[in-house]
Amino acid sequence: MPIQYLTADAVRVAEHATGDLLANGTLMRRASAGVARAVIGELNRTGGCYGRAVGLVIGAGNNGGDALYAGAILARRGVRCSAVLLVPDRAHAGGLAALRAAGGRVVDVLPVSLDMVVDGVLGIGGTGPLRPAAAEVFAQVTAPIVAVDLPSGIDADTGVVNDPSVRAAITVTFGAYRNLHLLAAPRCGRIDLVDIGLPPTDTPDGLFSLTDADVAGLWPVPGPADDKYTQGVVGIVAGSARYPGAAILASGAAVSATSGMTRYVGSAADQVVSHYPEVVAANGLADAGKVQAWAVGPGMGTGDEALEILRTVLATDLPVLVDADGLTVLAQNLDLVRGRSAPTLLTPHAGEFARLAGTGVGDDRLSAVRALAAELGATVLLKGRITLVATPTGRVYGNDAGSSWAATAGAGDVLTGIAGSLLAAGLEPALAGACAARVHALAAARAAAGAPIGASALLAAVRPVIRDLRNA
Repeated sequence: MPIQYLTADAVRVAEHATGDLLANGTLMRRASAGVARAVIGELNRTGGCYGRAVGLVIGAGNNGGDALYAGAILARRGVRCSAVLLVPDRAHAGGLAALRAAGGRVVDVLPVSLDMVVDGVLGIGGTGPLRPAAAEVFAQVTAPIVAVDLPSGIDADTGVVNDPSVRAAITVTFGAYRNLHLLAAPRCGRIDLVDIGLPPTDTPDGLFSLTDADVAGLWPVPGPADDKYTQGVVGIVAGSARYPGAAILASGAAVSATSGMTRYVGSAADQVVSHYPEVVAANGLADAGKVQAWAVGPGMGTGDEALEILRTVLATDLPVLVDADGLTVLAQNLDLVRGRSAPTLLTPHAGEFARLAGTGVGDDRLSAVRALAAELGATVLLKGRITLVATPTGRVYGNDAGSSWAATAGAGDVLTGIAGSLLAAGLEPALAGACAARVHALAAARAAAGAPIGASALLAAVRPVIRDLRNA
């Protein structure tokens, strides 16, 4: 099942639905125990708990209460806990009393030598950057930071990373993931989800991510009655005399991703077929033969011929993916896609997104991609370290690549071929984009193995990654 991420309001609704568990402090006790477990686990990996030193940075409200109760648990295990109260008169009274009773102490300045620090400053209701007092404390911290619910200074709903803000080694969250745990994943470190008894929440227009098992289950494979046509025939329109590589990469990715057929239309036919003799090349759209989906754009140019190709494929009732030069042409002719009833997937990077939307992505990428998908009535895949795939109805699939090795010339052409082949195999645009993004990211990481790569190496890793996902 896909992982769901909740807004702050949805989390509050779920918490209030627990009734007495919230009112009598059970949720807080469970949450603080989860924070303590995370800290204890890390300390035990490096020599045990007794005699170790942990700092607590405490803000007002329940987030600080979680951290203080966690500190009390740690203190009872022999950990020397020191707490800085940023707002002393608003610190959680019960948590503070528990910390002191367990032997923890309140200090004005954290000790220099600490094994770990717990960030209990801001919860899901916090907005904006760290206030000066908190920023001053964290500026002196060199130990790994465990964030309670979220790293302070990062917006819970949008994932906007304010300056200054906390960068956590571990984030411990409760009951359900929050939007920022995907949108700002690089700042969260490892995310530990603690079950505190929240009821299931279903928001169809929310934010989700596919697990590797989801991707493996969705990936098309040939059945007993399948042939090359029933598995999906994708038409690739890409490349030119100037950019033959785009045609080779997109076509090769389509061949690698599924077992159907790949047809190629463009001026780089000789180069494509020399690399992939299984590709069926045509002189033009009229000669291409039957396809189940089109993937159009990489390296094809932006002139009148490109516009006519784009106009022709978008006028069909077939699924269409538009990327790269195709998006540049489309940005000047948005009526070609507005109101289109057939499945449509647009795959811009930030610059192409700005041309389509008429404005930059901005810090709130989630809202931006949702707005463009709704305006155009098309599914929009916004590329990045965190790729977001938004449907016109507001449902979004995100993928954290875990690295930026795919930020290399030609990598987008590979993504086009993968996603286009999945469209031809019958996946809806959002799932085709999300599955393609996941395999693309895993292929980049596998090919790189810690060293820079080109798109050809990424492409070569696509089939092994699909095989590993399915075998797992």
